[in-house]
Amino acid sequence: MSDLDAWTLSEHTYDGTTHPTYRRGSGPGVIVISEIPGITPAVIAFADEVVEAGFTVVMPDLFGRPGRANGTGPVVRTLAQICVSREMSLLALGRTQPIADWLRSLAREVHAELGGPGVGALGMCFTGGFALAMMVDPAVVAPVLAQPSAPVAATPRRSADLNLSPGDLAAVKERAAAGCEVLGLRYRSDPMVGRRFSTLTRELGDAFLRVEFPGSKHATLTEHRQQEAVDRVLAFFDEKLH
Repeated sequence: MSDLDAWTLSEHTYDGTTHPTYRRGSGPGVIVISEIPGITPAVIAFADEVVEAGFTVVMPDLFGRPGRANGTGPVVRTLAQICVSREMSLLALGRTQPIADWLRSLAREVHAELGGPGVGALGMCFTGGFALAMMVDPAVVAPVLAQPSAPVAATPRRSADLNLSPGDLAAVKERAAAGCEVLGLRYRSDPMVGRRFSTLTRELGDAFLRVEFPGSKHATLTEHRQQEAVDRVLAFFDEKLH
């Protein structure tokens, strides 16, 4: 039996681009975007917890093989897939990932169907910044950044970059100033996150809710799961969406 057997497979198309989606639950909508290498059993387990907390979760299948366990082989294959993708880049600096438009469209569709104040968006690791880019659209009212790690933090400038174009950063700051809070989670000494939390604090001020754990582990909600991290995410979604 697959971890995804309880999920409904569908798809979403925007501007000629189609990606599969997995959906489960009832209640306000939450878009959960997987980390590299894809929708692993650990990602599914976290998404199941969000469902059980009273939300409709939609997981877009953007890369990798859904349901496959994490490991060196799957990670290498997914990185190769991303490196040739026109929608995503590991190295984009001062630029919003092109996939953001597709994700914003998905959020609008989910919100239009389910109603309520808006939807939640959660990205992890490479996709952490995707949730911030989705915040440009008013349908997204509860963005969560779990250890945002793109672009690759190879230099001080890259490690501080938010993966947003100047125009999108201005829109995010405007929404934050109007009261849309952003939840961020990381291990304090995680080198992959770099200096992004300092940038987020500087740009968003008190609207950036900074949650940090001791140590240099990485995946706060999955492979290196912190129960407090999961609890903070669920409480954030409950406050903003219910």
